[in-house]
Amino acid sequence: MMSRTHIRQFLAVVDTGNFTRAALQINVAQPTLSAGIAELERRLGARLFARSNRRVQLTEAGNRLLAHARAIEREFQLAEQSVTGIAAPVPPARLGVLATLGTGLVEAIVSAFPAVELVEGSERELTAGLANGRLDLALTLLRPGETRFAREALFSEGYRLALPEAHPLARQESVTAEEVAGETMIARRSCEMLGETSRFFTERGVRPPFGMRSTNDDKVMAMVRAGLGITVAPESLEVPGVAMPRLDGFEAVREIGILLAAHWDGDHALVRAIRTCARGLRTDDVALPRGTS
Repeated sequence: MMSRTHIRQFLAVVDTGNFTRAALQINVAQPTLSAGIAELERRLGARLFARSNRRVQLTEAGNRLLAHARAIEREFQLAEQSVTGIAAPVPPARLGVLATLGTGLVEAIVSAFPAVELVEGSERELTAGLANGRLDLALTLLRPGETRFAREALFSEGYRLALPEAHPLARQESVTAEEVAGETMIARRSCEMLGETSRFFTERGVRPPFGMRSTNDDKVMAMVRAGLGITVAPESLEVPGVAMPRLDGFEAVREIGILLAAHWDGDHALVRAIRTCARGLRTDDVALPRGTS
């Protein structure tokens, strides 16, 4: 039979991703924790964690146990509260955020629901975090054919050419690759469309010099505004001082939405807050959130 100790040990390893950190979190010696997990696996007749190269990942059986373990721990806490009248500390929801999302949307979500732990990452890092139980939900790209997680679409957006407002091409509705052939570019190294963007310009004979390469989109857009160079970015990264005309012939679109871990409730208050913030930041002419303003 599983005990609460087993549940707490299991969840500590899931949440920290490491036996050493998990032992520190629940204030036990690491051998004690390892022995507890081994006993739990023996009682259940299944391996819960796959251990390799110092990485700990949930097995299929571990993933099945996770949702139940979180529910059991919540019930323990509610039972204690009902008897003692003292509310147990509520751990923050762990929200994964795609690194290339506009800061304005993320800021609005945190303002509406501050009891959250943000984990920024790439699309791959976020889906891995959902799969191994270290994230509760993620605000990220939605890909066709991804069936591992429950999902909710929020908005779709295209990519634009980002120019300083004072640039001679800034007032045009669309700009061709050839028109910016002599421009210095800034590479957004975290962009999920980086390869496609490079091919787009190369196929049109445009091989610009680069004034900056960065994974920090806020800094990239600030440097565009300052006149260091131009870049290609999702529409939601637009900031004051930067014009974003269409890039003629570059038709890529991305869909942003919520992915839920197996243990997470789709009607949770955080999900509702994300949904409301995404709606609230839409403009009249483009159904997507705007960047920081």
